[in-house]
Amino acid sequence: MSIPMSSEHGLGSLPGHFHGFALMHIAMRRDARRLLAAAPLLTRAGLGPAGAWWQQLRDIIDWHHRSEDDVLWPGLLARAPQFAAEARLLGEDHAVLDRAMEAVSAVLRPGGDPAAVEQAATRFDSVLRDHLKDEEAVSFPVFARLSPEEYLAVERKVIASAPLKVMTALQPWMFDGADKRSVAQVAATIPPPVRVIGNTVLRRRYERTLTGVTRPS
Repeated sequence: MSIPMSSEHGLGSLPGHFHGFALMHIAMRRDARRLLAAAPLLTRAGLGPAGAWWQQLRDIIDWHHRSEDDVLWPGLLARAPQFAAEARLLGEDHAVLDRAMEAVSAVLRPGGDPAAVEQAATRFDSVLRDHLKDEEAVSFPVFARLSPEEYLAVERKVIASAPLKVMTALQPWMFDGADKRSVAQVAATIPPPVRVIGNTVLRRRYERTLTGVTRPS
């Protein structure tokens, strides 16, 4: 029996031209686990730093989903019209995930209750995993039918839609702990000056924010 294409199984089951998209899903699951691990350790003093980290993650996920709805799905539909019904269902899934993320934002606000973080984090992790599994089951076979040039033409438009606050975090966030061969392949599509800044100044900024959950207080 063949293994379905999924970033949960690692990147070996996936054509190389959409490893960048898959790395974003892997990073989302990684950070859902980080929040779950940090939740029991958070105190009121730690809600601020954890909340700053969470806001960065939420900004990325919010953009990822808006760019899918506004750029990626329409771009794919132009090449694979049979994808229309599934694209509508995936857009509806985004609304469920939005509610789960809003619950996390609420409990991580200054003055919130640290004891409530674990429940919200558990719900977010569950909804996110279900959504990504459904999304990949629908979208990855469509991605695989496109040539690398066709897919990357759409992906470039997706990346160009990122606001500055997302763009400055995206590269270090996506590459954090990722498979080195896939990082090298995706990095080769990034202009060298941008790649250098992402590996230095932006990575250090990202790592400072990350301590809100890797060293919770």
